[in-house]
Amino acid sequence: MPINVKLLKDICEIAGPPGFEKRIRDLIAKEIKSHVDELRIDNMGNLIAFKKGKSNKKSLLVTAHMDEIGFIVNHIDSKGFIRFLPLGGFDPKTLTSQRVIIHGKKDLIGVMGCKPIHLMTAEERGQKLSLKDFYIDTGMPKSEVEKLVTIGDFITRERTLIEMGDCVNCKSLDNRISVFTLIEALREMKKKPPYDFHAVFTVQEEVGIRGAIASSLAIDHDFGINIDVTIAFDTPDAKPEEVITSLGEGTAIKILDSSTICDRRMIRYMKKMATKSKIKWQPELLTGGGTDTAALQYYNTNGGSISGALSIPARHIHQVIEMAHKDDVRATIELLKACIMNLDKGDWEF
Repeated sequence: MPINVKLLKDICEIAGPPGFEKRIRDLIAKEIKSHVDELRIDNMGNLIAFKKGKSNKKSLLVTAHMDEIGFIVNHIDSKGFIRFLPLGGFDPKTLTSQRVIIHGKKDLIGVMGCKPIHLMTAEERGQKLSLKDFYIDTGMPKSEVEKLVTIGDFITRERTLIEMGDCVNCKSLDNRISVFTLIEALREMKKKPPYDFHAVFTVQEEVGIRGAIASSLAIDHDFGINIDVTIAFDTPDAKPEEVITSLGEGTAIKILDSSTICDRRMIRYMKKMATKSKIKWQPELLTGGGTDTAALQYYNTNGGSISGALSIPARHIHQVIEMAHKDDVRATIELLKACIMNLDKGDWEF
């Protein structure tokens, strides 16, 4: 079954960095409200959807963070150039001459600028760029900029979604492609799940899994599944042992990342469901970077939960654009649905 690229485009292109998720939260709520039994927003800003299960003896919490990496305005100089602080981790070398959107009184286009290479010394050319080397140029003087922009306004990348071969390419696939996956799973589930099911679209993951911690502590869950992207390092500069995952090779079943070692029972269950449903999958051992999975697993007042994760392979993560394979997205949707709907049939013995 093909994926809904139009919906994915809407989800990826809308703005929503950490702490400023309202726009994307409103879009998600609109898409899922008729497919869940309850919908609410907690004090952190997490969007919590609930589907009543056939049994309430156990419960499942599935998360996908809805924030994207971005910036926040912290200074406007005498000539109108904007300085900023990061909201999440960026690869600075990818920012040169890229368009961004400053979300002030109205959305304003700007360009990331830095010292021209023609004017750099030999020593400067050999140094790596940092975020402090950049400024945002709107083409407007300070007096005009300040009519629209104030300190504390947020900034996002300006990129639209396009299809490239069998792949999609856009800003914010981390983690909007997982938001899309969870939305589609909710929309395609026609029967009651075996256990009560909480689907949470979390905030502020990119600055420290903050929303996931709050929701995990608040929702008494026995099982946890996180949906996020992972690195597809299947490019010419990768050694075989460095690949992590590859595009087009299926959804990834997480084994570990830098913040968690997934529960062996959940890994075993996910593999079994993939085999039974003939869904293409690959193992994921992410050597750098963590996800909301950690919050599901051990920020839990119930003594932890049986938790794991499904990851969508993506190239160019935390750069200006990111890329994922449409077949891997569909595989993730199908395996997520299978895992949700057969939870009562799992072998949960150590």
